[in-house]
Amino acid sequence: MAKSNGDELRRHEKVVAAVDLPGAPAGTRGKVMLVNGFEWIRYRVHFENGAEYGPIDRDQLVRAKEYERGAASGTDSTEGDAA
Repeated sequence: MAKSNGDELRRHEKVVAAVDLPGAPAGTRGKVMLVNGFEWIRYRVHFENGAEYGPIDRDQLVRAKEYERGAASGTDSTEGDAA
């Protein structure tokens, strides 16, 4: 069984697209409908605009709470370290 790194999303967790996805531009809110995989955890998400997309990798999604904290502090939480 794969080890959990503590960053996996749970079913029904609210998320935001961190990048443009087919039918869901970056910033679109959604809900995780399916969590699947052992070595590679992937997600199926139903977005508020009616789009449903998967498989989606974890780095393409941000928890809604983290996204809101980033927006409140004036930073873009959808961007990684651009070194």
